[in-house]
Amino acid sequence: MMEDIVTVFPAVTILRNEPLAHYTHTKTGGPADFLAFPTNIQETKSLLAYANQEKLPVTVVGNASNLIVRDGGIRGLVMILTKMNHITTDGQTVTAESGAALIEATKVAQAHSLTGFEFAAGIPGSVGGAIFMNAGAYGGEISEVAISAEVLTPEGEIRTLNQKELDFGYRHSSVQDYHDIILTATFALTPGDGKAIQAKMDDLNARRAAKQPLDLPSCGSVFKRPKGHYTGQLIQEAGLQGLKWGGAQVSTKHAGFIVNIDHATATDYLELIHHIQAVILKEDNVQLETEVRIIGEEPTAK
Repeated sequence: MMEDIVTVFPAVTILRNEPLAHYTHTKTGGPADFLAFPTNIQETKSLLAYANQEKLPVTVVGNASNLIVRDGGIRGLVMILTKMNHITTDGQTVTAESGAALIEATKVAQAHSLTGFEFAAGIPGSVGGAIFMNAGAYGGEISEVAISAEVLTPEGEIRTLNQKELDFGYRHSSVQDYHDIILTATFALTPGDGKAIQAKMDDLNARRAAKQPLDLPSCGSVFKRPKGHYTGQLIQEAGLQGLKWGGAQVSTKHAGFIVNIDHATATDYLELIHHIQAVILKEDNVQLETEVRIIGEEPTAK
């Protein structure tokens, strides 16, 4: 029986019926049937093998920074990989486990006077999440520095994907298509001046703090940038900035963000997102696509 998973893996922290709102950056989300925190690749592989054997659905979450979990939660096994967070360097490369914070990886690069990673200095996601969605900011993208990723396939095979196989696109990688679990990623950088690298990171972080609502729970940038437009500008011009929907609000600091101002639910977020999409489509004939990953089940009607 699937209840045995807690006893089968005594060395792994596994919580039953755990609210995912405790882990998402929006502070919203329903419960996971089972929430596991593997600390290494072998534990992750063993958990997947057990879930496959018991026909248990598997969902993998990184830092949950660009994620909305619906209020119905997630059935089966959810793995949060943030305990897999080792980062190493070898010459001009940095290799990080998927649960490592991307910000920490950029700090390690700076400490070794390696340049090329500065653009990611303030991105709040995990390394795995950054590979998964080809995260980017301030003119840089993960695809420019990532050269390979070690993944666990849904069938339990460990493979190393090169940059071509990762098939990066705008907020996309092949991992999304094949449902692989990212285990590690390796980044190729170039030698630089440590002080200059730090100065650039400090500048980008100051710009981010000035423009983005970092003091409130959010899922980061909600929408992909539509061709020929700026999302925030479209939302502002439609008169939607500051709009409240339940406990969620279109940020008054940056219209491309939705913040949790008063015990918002995931449903508040999703309804506000759909409302914004409908208004922008009607007023500007622009279809806004979500950048945020939306997973989980709808809440059951009471």
